[in-house]
Amino acid sequence: MNAQQFHVTEVSDAYWRASFGNGPVNLIDPDTIEQLSDLVARIEKAPALAVVVFNSLNPDFFMAHWDITADRARVATMRPGPTGLHPYVDNLVRLSKVSAVTIAAVRGRARGAGSEFLLATDIRFAGHNAVLGQVELGMGAVPGGGAMARLARLVGRSRAAEIVLGADDFPAALAERYGYVNRVVPDSDLDDFVDRFARRIADFDTTAIAGAKALLDLASLPADEEFGPGMTAFLQTAWRPVNVARMRDLLARGLQTPTGAELDLGQAVGEAGAPPNEVDQNSRASG
Repeated sequence: MNAQQFHVTEVSDAYWRASFGNGPVNLIDPDTIEQLSDLVARIEKAPALAVVVFNSLNPDFFMAHWDITADRARVATMRPGPTGLHPYVDNLVRLSKVSAVTIAAVRGRARGAGSEFLLATDIRFAGHNAVLGQVELGMGAVPGGGAMARLARLVGRSRAAEIVLGADDFPAALAERYGYVNRVVPDSDLDDFVDRFARRIADFDTTAIAGAKALLDLASLPADEEFGPGMTAFLQTAWRPVNVARMRDLLARGLQTPTGAELDLGQAVGEAGAPPNEVDQNSRASG
């Protein structure tokens, strides 16, 4: 039996809190995909539910990123979800469209797949020590969970390009300035602030909430068809032999552990060993 990663507290029929916890740095893995699918289905089937708050059991890591040591074959062969998309993307598309309001209370780091999860929620409040980013290009892969489609609409094309192509860390204050998160709240006040906001929404009529959300979705969400190519590109680019040296370098620096590379991953991916073909090209150019 796989350990439960999403711990749901039903504060009331109208207000749930889902706390994520998976290992020392809150990695996302195939079990996360399956358990999130179950949770989204549960949310979809709760007509009295008005608001869901997502937070983390780890104050240093909201959701670190995808587990690069996860079973690749299992990921590649997962059956499509109800939307017809790969279940990882299916979860995020369905989560973005549930009738309840989804709020992320971001404390700590959320990069890669963790950032893509945040982008699928309706509202993001961040503690002042939060760090967000899409670091996949620094690991040799195209982001697969809709980062390009969602960020381009959220922060604009140029800033989305900076976030995705630069593969760097965005501290909370800069993320707020870009519109990556709604606002920054001192860490000590974050839980109370989010709880007050959630309880306010939970007191409103669920029919009105669902109607307003549906119209917001119509005006702003990407079409489902925009997400499939990203996941295909991720599966085609992740784990290629050309990036083995880079990934080994990052693991040696402390990737996927609570110390080392995970603390400043944006910097670490910029310093990691270049793929062999780049080294050869640089050598020929200098010769």
